[in-house]
Amino acid sequence: MVNCEAQRAWSILEAIADPEIPVVSIRELGILREVNERDGDLEVVITPTYSGCPAMGQIEDEVRAALAATGLHARVVTRLAPAWTTDWISETGKRKLRAFGIAPPRAASQDAVVRFASRRPAADPGVACPHCGSDNTTEISHFSSTACKALYRCLDCREPFDYFKPY
Repeated sequence: MVNCEAQRAWSILEAIADPEIPVVSIRELGILREVNERDGDLEVVITPTYSGCPAMGQIEDEVRAALAATGLHARVVTRLAPAWTTDWISETGKRKLRAFGIAPPRAASQDAVVRFASRRPAADPGVACPHCGSDNTTEISHFSSTACKALYRCLDCREPFDYFKPY
């Protein structure tokens, strides 16, 4: 059972936007993992989208500041295991990414830890363009504005877009 202070903290932290993609919250991206109370102290658990994510320091600072502004204080713990997966992005988060012009990830495969970049098989439906919805897209670069995204182009509307890589 979640206590009042932990519930209050969840509500406060729900509003913290991801610093790199400000249209989604850290909770919608699955970065905010837990809010626990132990012996009267709050602990907030966050998990980076990848181990070298440069935004984690800022996220940690924003978590502390948001809680402190309402009189709550918490220890912020960065947990690397289990590793973050795009499966943790909420459906609301995926809708917000698409509306922002970033193709949300398809479900990550559960049978592999390491996936190598390769050409997609003919049966693969492709990445849908967030602008026009077409599956007639191609990867331009496996890395985009951040390491967790790839750069794609729609071959129908010709618009470039980011794709949040599944992993």
